[in-house]
Amino acid sequence: MKKALVVSLEKLNEEPYASIMCYPETSKATLKNRLKELQKLGIKALEFTGEKEAFNTPVLGKGCVGIVTIAHRNGEKAALKIRRVDADRSQMQREAEMLRKANSVNVGPKLLCVSKNFLLMQFIDGDLLPEWLEKRKGKAWIRKVLHEILEQCWRLDKAGLDHGELSHAPKHIIVDQKNEPFIVDFETASVSRRPSNVTSICQFLFISGVVAKKVTEEFGEKDRKAIIEVLRRYKSDRTHENFERVLETCDL
Repeated sequence: MKKALVVSLEKLNEEPYASIMCYPETSKATLKNRLKELQKLGIKALEFTGEKEAFNTPVLGKGCVGIVTIAHRNGEKAALKIRRVDADRSQMQREAEMLRKANSVNVGPKLLCVSKNFLLMQFIDGDLLPEWLEKRKGKAWIRKVLHEILEQCWRLDKAGLDHGELSHAPKHIIVDQKNEPFIVDFETASVSRRPSNVTSICQFLFISGVVAKKVTEEFGEKDRKAIIEVLRRYKSDRTHENFERVLETCDL
């Protein structure tokens, strides 16, 4: 990983930071407006670090909607999502509404504030779930974290919020330094479609994929047919009793 770079607001009009602020193409007018937005949000500096890159500069994340960096605000670090100028949406408010809904049931990083082009959230200092599983040996910790992930998905289901990307979630769960999991990235979340968070995350954790393989290595082969059957029952009738059956069948 490249060394972290802390850049003050005044220096963000220099390259390559100006291009990151207006990714993938910059203009003086767009940059000027975005710097004013950051100032209104109370951000003093951005910190460039992470495994991803934008214009050969490290960032926390890079996707179809935005670039994620660390922001310094009120003497603390926060995660800042910068809307790409070519994103399929004109503002960040909808994603903020989805995150606010998740926060209402104690899921996701805390929403701090939002503007047209920026979403400011609690910074989760930790590892993505696949990397965390590689580092942490011990069934007790893994069982605790997986149980909490399913509990969070249950709360999202009850709240009527579907994350939308949990059936393949290597980048959507971060485990912090205290071994607490956070479901992140609600940009494709919806309250319009039927929630399937519990069934999707069980597919990811126990049925197929790299993470499911790692879980199998730790706990032994699970009865996938039994898991699929209790998930089918839960899907048709999302009661807490049926959710408890899911936990029991998954040995959590």
